[in-house]
Amino acid sequence: MTSQPKLPKETFEELAQLRYQMRKFIHFSEEAARKMGLTPQQHQLLLMIKGFPGRDYATPTELAERLQLRHHTCLGLISRTEQLGLLYRTPNEDDHRSVWIHLTQNGEQLLEQLSHIHLEELRRIGLWMGRIQ
Repeated sequence: MTSQPKLPKETFEELAQLRYQMRKFIHFSEEAARKMGLTPQQHQLLLMIKGFPGRDYATPTELAERLQLRHHTCLGLISRTEQLGLLYRTPNEDDHRSVWIHLTQNGEQLLEQLSHIHLEELRRIGLWMGRIQ
């Protein structure tokens, strides 16, 4: 292992501040989800489905990876969220051993509301640099 130069105090302060801001935002996000009747994990699931690159659905395996959950844990989360009427399953046309997970209209509406709230908070704290409509 090669020796690396010692980092200046300011670097630690910047890293600590970034971590603090991220943690504050995560706390904000968790509370916003709860106020809308969702667990933070259900909110993240809806976001990962809608935000899946190139399509508006995903397989349980893809969702487990994106959420960093074990496959069976993700299946339980999908089932509980499906019981709330926020998502539904269809056969996976590419792999008949799997299914595709889609948002219902209610799931879309709830995610839209939560996303507006999140974007407002990100703008407020100066962490959003993306395109906002």
